[in-house]
Formats: sequence, C-alpha cells, structure tokens
Amino acid sequence: MNLDELKKNKPTNQWVENGEDDEFFTKKNINEINEVLNAYIDNLVKLGANSSEEEIMKAVKEVVIRINDLNEKYDYFIETMEREDLYQFIDTAAKIAGLESEDDITEEWREW
Repeated sequence: MNLDELKKNKPTNQWVENGEDDEFFTKKNINEINEVLNAYIDNLVKLGANSSEEEIMKAVKEVVIRINDLNEKYDYFIETMEREDLYQFIDTAAKIAGLESEDDITEEWREW
C-alpha cells in the first residue's frame, strides 16, 4: 500500500459504514477528522522518499495534536475503537514514509 491508497482508506470511512454517524459522529466532526488525516498524508508525501525520522515524527506530532484539539472540541468523541483505528492509520502512514519504529509513535502527544 502507498500513501495515496491509504488516504482513500481512512478509518472514518469504516466508522460511517458501521452506522456510527450518530450522537458522537456527525458529518462535521467526520469531515474535520478527514481534513486532518488528509493533511497528514499530504505532509508525508511532500517530505518525499528520503525523509528523515525527525521530519516524519514532526508530521506525526502535528496530526496527533490536531486530533487532540478536535476530540476536545467535539466533547471527546474518540473512544477505544476509534483510538486504535487512528493509531493504526498514523503508524502505517509513517512506516510507508520510511519510519522504522516498533514503539507507539503517538503516545508522547496523544490525549485521546
């Protein structure tokens, strides 16, 4: 899988398909999460094939902090399943971009 394919397979797609677009998931917060995830992928693509671990981790930090802000803004709608989905998406993208890590790359900044 490459970053463009991953961008088309955001975890929010599954949340909506599963009928989770209820009191926690609205079109507005799903759209905002999608914008944040798209920006993350776009940032990784801009870094290119020879990006450093530091550059990739800067993009990870940015996406995690932006998701923290959205989670707070929308009354803490990210729960266990969504947390795992978001982590997997962020981690997979970072690995595709060249990051080699077995650690939880979001833990340092994640509040969700």
